Formats: sequence, C-alpha cells, structure tokens
Amino acid sequence: MELLSVIRRWHCRDHLPIREIERRTGLSRNTIRKYLRAQSIEPRFQVPERPSRLDPFADRLRGWLTHHCHILETGNDSYRFRASTAASKNRKDRSSS
Repeated sequence: MELLSVIRRWHCRDHLPIREIERRTGLSRNTIRKYLRAQSIEPRFQVPERPSRLDPFADRLRGWLTHHCHILETGNDSYRFRASTAASKNRKDRSSS
C-alpha cells in the first residue's frame, strides 16, 4: 500500500485531521506534515533482508503441524475443519436453548 497517497487521500479528500491520521498510521504529526508538503511520489525505505527468529526451529514446527494439525495445507475448506466448526456451533445452540 502506498502510504503517502493514503495520507494525502485521507487529508485532502476525506478531510481527516492530522491527529487522526497520526493515530491510524502510527507516524508522528511532523512526519505526516512533511509528507503532505512533499512533492515526491512515495518515500522509498531500504529494508534489509534478514532471517526470522523462527528459522532455526522451522523444520521442527513444520513437523509438529504436519503430524498434529488437521487444518494444515487445506485451510478452512477441509472437511474436518467444517465438521468441527459445525459440531461446536451445534453444542453452543444446544447449551443456549
């Protein structure tokens, strides 16, 4: 998402105050003012490529998920997930009645 264009749209078209934009983005008011005054298109930030803290444990976690999780690789469309969701809804309905 292009942050600068979103900030400009909120300020110019949606008439949001700078404090509300500050709350939504987490940027300081001075930074938002700088972006609104700037003639540039979009600031470019250099984010270095770095490994995740979980990388040393990735194989072990993947193994646990493969053997112990009935939702892996199928997402929310798996039969077991739909059946367990329906069963929990039925239990809730029976307990509330």
